[in-house]
Amino acid sequence: MQSVPRRKLKLKNEYRPRPVHFLELFECGPWRVKLYGLAAEHKRLLPELVKAAKELARTVLPSGAEASDAYGVGFAGVHCGLDSNFIFIDWWANENELHHHVFTSSLEKPLEINRAPEGLAACVFDLQVIWFERNAWVEKVLANPRGPDIEAYLERVLSDQA
Repeated sequence: MQSVPRRKLKLKNEYRPRPVHFLELFECGPWRVKLYGLAAEHKRLLPELVKAAKELARTVLPSGAEASDAYGVGFAGVHCGLDSNFIFIDWWANENELHHHVFTSSLEKPLEINRAPEGLAACVFDLQVIWFERNAWVEKVLANPRGPDIEAYLERVLSDQA
């Protein structure tokens, strides 16, 4: 078995927490989606990219028979990063499964949005949102002593640093 060469890690950028803002709860057909915005230092969240992410959600969220195991709730993020833009669209199904779709665009052409390369899941900043949403789902739906409460899940939102 061939070994993987060890490389020294050299950071391009110093880690700095990024603000995470809850933007809105938007409706997308029968879906209700919590929308978050993130922006790297010296970047601003582009309103046209937020609008494009909401339109993209309409094409990604399942409908009809495809949505039979889903609950009509999820979350999405628009992240203006240092090197590119990221959009992620997620929804809950089969009680404890998260469906996660990632898209990217360049800083120069932010509205030319493409599926992310296969295997790309999330950056450390986006994982903060995913982790928060995971915990909200467990607390308000899966482990809620009063029973699953989708409305309480939707009311629990993150505004913090990632």
